[in-house]
Amino acid sequence: MSGRIRVMALAAIAAGLVTVACSKSGKQQPTDTTASATPPAATTAPAVAKVDPAVAAKKYFTQNCVVCHGADGKGDGPGAANLTPKPQNYTDPKWQAKVKDDELKNAIVKGGAAVGRSPIMPAHPDLKKKPEVVDALVKLIRGFKGK
Repeated sequence: MSGRIRVMALAAIAAGLVTVACSKSGKQQPTDTTASATPPAATTAPAVAKVDPAVAAKKYFTQNCVVCHGADGKGDGPGAANLTPKPQNYTDPKWQAKVKDDELKNAIVKGGAAVGRSPIMPAHPDLKKKPEVVDALVKLIRGFKGK
Protein backbone atom coordinates (compact mmCIF):
# COMPACT_ATOMS: atom_id res chain seq x y z
CA MET A 1 0.00 0.00 0.00
CA SER A 2 1.41 3.38 -0.93
CA GLY A 3 1.91 6.10 1.69
CA ARG A 4 -0.89 8.23 0.30
CA ILE A 5 -3.42 5.39 0.35
CA ARG A 6 -2.35 4.43 3.86
CA VAL A 7 -2.95 8.04 5.10
CA MET A 8 -6.37 8.11 3.44
CA ALA A 9 -7.27 4.76 4.99
CA LEU A 10 -6.22 5.94 8.45
CA ALA A 11 -8.20 9.15 8.01
CA ALA A 12 -11.30 7.14 7.09
CA ILE A 13 -10.86 4.87 10.10
CA ALA A 14 -10.41 7.87 12.39
CA ALA A 15 -13.55 9.50 11.00
CA GLY A 16 -15.46 6.28 11.63
CA LEU A 17 -14.22 6.08 15.21
CA VAL A 18 -15.28 9.67 15.88
CA THR A 19 -18.72 8.94 14.45
CA VAL A 20 -19.08 5.84 16.62
CA ALA A 21 -17.91 7.67 19.72
CA CYS A 22 -20.34 10.53 19.15
CA SER A 23 -23.43 8.47 18.31
CA LYS A 24 -25.93 7.63 21.03
CA SER A 25 -26.39 4.05 20.00
CA GLY A 26 -22.73 3.23 19.65
CA LYS A 27 -23.36 2.18 16.07
CA GLN A 28 -21.61 3.97 13.27
CA GLN A 29 -23.88 6.54 11.70
CA PRO A 30 -23.69 7.21 7.99
CA THR A 31 -22.13 10.54 7.20
CA ASP A 32 -23.65 12.83 4.63
CA THR A 33 -21.13 15.15 3.08
CA THR A 34 -23.71 16.97 0.95
CA ALA A 35 -25.34 20.08 2.35
CA SER A 36 -29.08 19.77 2.71
CA ALA A 37 -31.17 22.51 1.11
CA THR A 38 -33.87 22.18 3.77
CA PRO A 39 -33.30 22.30 7.50
CA PRO A 40 -34.16 19.22 9.53
CA ALA A 41 -37.75 18.94 10.68
CA ALA A 42 -38.46 20.82 13.87
CA THR A 43 -39.08 18.78 16.97
CA THR A 44 -41.53 19.82 19.62
CA ALA A 45 -40.50 23.01 21.37
CA PRO A 46 -39.17 22.59 24.88
CA ALA A 47 -41.72 23.30 27.57
CA VAL A 48 -41.48 26.80 29.00
CA ALA A 49 -41.33 26.75 32.76
CA LYS A 50 -44.33 28.53 34.24
CA VAL A 51 -43.29 31.15 36.74
CA ASP A 52 -45.09 31.07 40.06
CA PRO A 53 -47.13 34.31 40.24
CA ALA A 54 -46.28 34.76 43.93
CA VAL A 55 -42.57 34.61 43.13
CA ALA A 56 -43.00 37.00 40.20
CA ALA A 57 -45.01 39.40 42.39
CA LYS A 58 -42.39 39.39 45.15
CA LYS A 59 -39.68 40.11 42.59
CA TYR A 60 -41.77 42.87 41.00
CA PHE A 61 -42.50 44.42 44.39
CA THR A 62 -38.82 44.35 45.32
CA GLN A 63 -37.76 45.93 42.03
CA ASN A 64 -40.53 48.52 41.67
CA CYS A 65 -42.39 49.19 44.91
CA VAL A 66 -39.92 48.87 47.79
CA VAL A 67 -38.24 52.17 46.95
CA CYS A 68 -41.36 54.03 48.12
CA HIS A 69 -43.47 51.54 50.08
CA GLY A 70 -40.52 49.91 51.87
CA ALA A 71 -39.61 46.26 52.20
CA ASP A 72 -42.10 45.87 55.06
CA GLY A 73 -44.88 47.82 53.32
CA LYS A 74 -44.85 50.66 55.85
CA GLY A 75 -44.50 53.44 53.27
CA ASP A 76 -41.00 54.17 54.52
CA GLY A 77 -38.83 53.20 51.56
CA PRO A 78 -35.72 55.28 50.77
CA GLY A 79 -37.61 57.25 48.12
CA ALA A 80 -40.48 58.13 50.45
CA ALA A 81 -38.65 60.82 52.45
CA ASN A 82 -39.19 63.54 49.84
CA LEU A 83 -42.67 62.53 48.71
CA THR A 84 -45.88 64.39 49.52
CA PRO A 85 -48.20 62.68 50.06
CA LYS A 86 -46.33 59.82 51.63
CA PRO A 87 -46.69 56.34 50.12
CA GLN A 88 -49.43 54.17 51.57
CA ASN A 89 -48.60 52.23 54.71
CA TYR A 90 -49.85 48.73 53.84
CA THR A 91 -49.67 47.60 57.47
CA ASP A 92 -52.51 49.96 58.50
CA PRO A 93 -55.50 47.74 59.36
CA LYS A 94 -58.03 50.58 58.86
CA TRP A 95 -56.76 51.25 55.34
CA GLN A 96 -56.69 47.50 54.60
CA ALA A 97 -60.35 47.22 55.68
CA LYS A 98 -61.61 50.03 53.48
CA VAL A 99 -59.65 49.49 50.25
CA LYS A 100 -61.09 46.99 47.76
CA ASP A 101 -58.99 44.56 45.75
CA ASP A 102 -60.17 46.09 42.45
CA GLU A 103 -58.95 49.50 43.61
CA LEU A 104 -55.54 48.02 44.40
CA LYS A 105 -55.40 46.30 41.01
CA ASN A 106 -56.28 49.52 39.21
CA ALA A 107 -53.73 51.50 41.23
CA ILE A 108 -51.02 48.94 40.39
CA VAL A 109 -51.73 48.82 36.67
CA LYS A 110 -52.99 52.36 36.01
CA GLY A 111 -51.22 54.37 38.72
CA GLY A 112 -52.40 56.27 41.79
CA ALA A 113 -54.23 59.01 39.90
CA ALA A 114 -56.52 56.41 38.27
CA VAL A 115 -58.03 55.61 41.67
CA GLY A 116 -58.05 59.11 43.15
CA ARG A 117 -54.79 58.60 45.00
CA SER A 118 -51.38 60.22 44.56
CA PRO A 119 -50.42 60.94 40.95
CA ILE A 120 -46.84 60.34 42.03
CA MET A 121 -47.48 56.60 42.12
CA PRO A 122 -46.57 55.40 38.65
CA ALA A 123 -48.65 53.10 36.49
CA HIS A 124 -47.35 49.65 35.63
CA PRO A 125 -49.08 48.95 32.29
CA ASP A 126 -46.73 46.03 31.65
CA LEU A 127 -48.77 44.12 34.23
CA LYS A 128 -52.03 44.51 32.32
CA LYS A 129 -51.25 41.29 30.45
CA LYS A 130 -50.22 39.53 33.67
CA PRO A 131 -53.38 39.46 35.81
CA GLU A 132 -52.05 36.53 37.84
CA VAL A 133 -49.08 38.66 38.94
CA VAL A 134 -51.39 41.59 39.78
CA ASP A 135 -53.53 39.24 41.87
CA ALA A 136 -50.39 38.00 43.64
CA LEU A 137 -49.30 41.61 44.27
CA VAL A 138 -52.67 42.32 45.88
CA LYS A 139 -52.24 39.23 48.04
CA LEU A 140 -48.74 40.39 48.98
CA ILE A 141 -50.08 43.85 49.94
CA ARG A 142 -52.83 42.21 52.00
CA GLY A 143 -50.17 40.17 53.76
CA PHE A 144 -48.67 43.34 55.29
CA LYS A 145 -51.84 43.99 57.34
CA GLY A 146 -51.08 44.48 61.01
CA LYS A 147 -47.33 43.88 60.76
